[in-house]
Amino acid sequence: MGEDLNSALTSATLRIGDLAGEWDRDGALPPDLLHELGAEGRLCAEVAEEYGGWGLSSMLSGTYTAHVGSLCSSLRSVMTSQGMAAWTVQRLGTPEQAAAYLPRLTGGELAAVGFSEPGAGSDLAAMTTTVRRDGGSVVVDGHKKWVTAAHYADLLVIVGRYEDGAAAVVVPSDAPGVRTERIADPLGCRAAGHADVHLDGVRLPAESVLGGYGLPPALLVTTALAYGRISVAWGCVGILRACLAAATAHAAGREQFGKPLADHQLVAGHLADLFTAEQTASRVCEHASRCWDEGAPDQVVATVLAKHVSATQAARGAAAAVQVLASAGTQDGHPVARAYRDAKLMEIIEGSSELCRLMLARHALSLPGPL
Repeated sequence: MGEDLNSALTSATLRIGDLAGEWDRDGALPPDLLHELGAEGRLCAEVAEEYGGWGLSSMLSGTYTAHVGSLCSSLRSVMTSQGMAAWTVQRLGTPEQAAAYLPRLTGGELAAVGFSEPGAGSDLAAMTTTVRRDGGSVVVDGHKKWVTAAHYADLLVIVGRYEDGAAAVVVPSDAPGVRTERIADPLGCRAAGHADVHLDGVRLPAESVLGGYGLPPALLVTTALAYGRISVAWGCVGILRACLAAATAHAAGREQFGKPLADHQLVAGHLADLFTAEQTASRVCEHASRCWDEGAPDQVVATVLAKHVSATQAARGAAAAVQVLASAGTQDGHPVARAYRDAKLMEIIEGSSELCRLMLARHALSLPGPL
């Protein structure tokens, strides 16, 4: 890594500054900034140094992700998208594909990953996008919905049906037959470049299919979504830290009925709940990252747990922060107002809270009973 983590955190603070509110209102991140960050390896920090990345552990990457998330959830969402694309290439691609694509993802090109479709959200087994062989080529047809960062992307990692299973295929966004349609006025992460992607007879070299073969859909989706879930979880930690900082500063500095808001017990209760939420989310994310770094067998469950707990805590914590700041926190673009909208979106993306609960319930039912 070209710089230590503290320097990277400071750099993020300086480059984002107080611009996140403006980006949120405009619904766009500066493309030059995204390409600069990408070329510095900052958008997929876990990629190995041999491919131009930082080679961070999940724990250190999580710390960095949470910090960026505390400043701008839209930028953090682009980081999640880039990291998920790189992770999918690393896990599913051949060594030759890793050598071909990963330096592009750490060299300034931007990427997005397409899972959901109009009729296939959590039920990705219902996806209708197809990847079919045609001589020495493959042809991609389908419609992907709500693809984060697709508006900015140079490369699209598209998941579709292939042979007897499913596959991920790398699609240049400027390939003939590809059309992206920006989603107007999303509830949260407004500047993250959410878009629908239409693929109409997109012809690509056969080696664009990662690994070159079909996989069981559930295995492919679980593999690709794992990175997204832990990245979103750490991003929610950042949301909670931003809300806690804003709420405590406001409650300590504003007086009502002759004393600071923080001295009123009901307001203090909100602050205690916010602190508890931030600590809970931090600890569950740290556990999940340790499982990643150690290759623990319960890595998947720990990741789902981290995503579920962090997202639900962020949504509740952001609501509490708005309550504490009252009208001061309801202005469009204010960090707490952004957090309130962004956090709600986190309960939906990369597996809704309901889906996470079902997965955790299945795990609980599989556990051995008491001796």
